[in-house]
Amino acid sequence: MLIRFAGLVAAAGLALTMLAGPAEAQMLDKKALSIAEVKKIAAAAMEEANKNNWNVVVSVIDDGGNLMYLERKDGTQLASSDIAVGKARAALYFKRPSKALEDTINGGSNPPRISVMTLNQNVVMVDGGLLLMYQGQIVGAIGVSGVTSAQDAQIAKAGVDALK
Repeated sequence: MLIRFAGLVAAAGLALTMLAGPAEAQMLDKKALSIAEVKKIAAAAMEEANKNNWNVVVSVIDDGGNLMYLERKDGTQLASSDIAVGKARAALYFKRPSKALEDTINGGSNPPRISVMTLNQNVVMVDGGLLLMYQGQIVGAIGVSGVTSAQDAQIAKAGVDALK
């Protein structure tokens, strides 16, 4: 009898909740990268790489971590394709430049401890990944790999600056 009563009370509570509905449900406005904008960002980054004669990979991901664009200059090491995407994902997933993660992990040690620079196969916590922001919203990230981490970051910054 007690179990039956408890079940009725729970059912009544659920029915009241469903009838009341959400108090103030509201859809959000969300900015998203277009492929045209992504190509502009990547072109600015590649221009910086070309200016310095650096062989790199430039990757741009959307705010869900999905690859939208990847360009690999001739002669760039093959691993840089995966690393560039991983740097972009690190920036996006942790909402900060990948350099901040590298600094935290290494605690100032130089050279970096490579064995701990990856969280998993999809995230690379090394300088060269930056967030792409538009009107205060994260719309994606850019990752660069191929030269030194600081040079990768310089190239990524050129891409970020093209979004403004």
